[in-house]
Amino acid sequence: MKLGFIGLGSLGTPIALNLVESGHELYVYNRTASKVAPLAEKGAIVCDSIAALAKQCSIVFTIVSDDAALKSICEGEKGLLQHLAADSIHVSLSTILPETAKTLADRHLQHQQFYLASPVFGRPEAAAARKLNYVVAGAGALKQKVEPLLKDSGGVGVWDFGEEITAANTVKLCGNFLIAAALEAIGESVALADSSGVDPTRMWDLFGQTLFNTPLYNNYSKIILQQKFEPAAFTVQLGLKDMNLVLQQAGSVNQVMPLASLLKEHMQQLVTAGKDQVDWSAVATAAR
Repeated sequence: MKLGFIGLGSLGTPIALNLVESGHELYVYNRTASKVAPLAEKGAIVCDSIAALAKQCSIVFTIVSDDAALKSICEGEKGLLQHLAADSIHVSLSTILPETAKTLADRHLQHQQFYLASPVFGRPEAAAARKLNYVVAGAGALKQKVEPLLKDSGGVGVWDFGEEITAANTVKLCGNFLIAAALEAIGESVALADSSGVDPTRMWDLFGQTLFNTPLYNNYSKIILQQKFEPAAFTVQLGLKDMNLVLQQAGSVNQVMPLASLLKEHMQQLVTAGKDQVDWSAVATAAR
């Protein structure tokens, strides 16, 4: 089985490497050509266009920054829709609007192709350690075929949310909202302790071993305490994009989300201040 992979950013690269190292024949494409080098060194086959990749592969994974980028990969004369063979599968790992996933799934069906929503939870270091979690939605037969590949790509868990294609991306948006809320809370707690004369590192030793003993709180509390916001594994610019998606989805179902609005405001402050490329864990610094 020939696999394709499009999108070799900070998360896409280790996921693609996992597939190659699991023994799969992998064809890769990235708009910035220099980023294919680590994959080529491991034996991946580099393609000079999306069309060239699509013609070779029966399953193509994509992970790109936003809805517009994903649509551009699919549409147009050189896109996946025009060049994937019938019965091919497009597995989208991106964080996008549920409605975008539905639109793309319908477009693929019009071309006798299939689309599977499979957004991923995990930072690049989790991908390298093969500790990612995938959320999947789509036809049952597709999920059965793709699940072993998701595990080979670094998935410690593959969570099935049924056949309604929008479900997986809704879960992903809810998850990213919860992570962002935790980052804000950690940062504000650190600021309050510090301003009150309490050692915030000592405080988080307590929290990290008791009330909040989870990878999310332990990993991000260290980043926030040490103010190590660069280089970013996930930028505040991408975080702002996700909070906008959360609020768009909330608006579409008439759900009020005041905390998401606050997170968006704080992320926008950082972006406006020229700090768009710092890690999104810096979100609480806007409150200072």
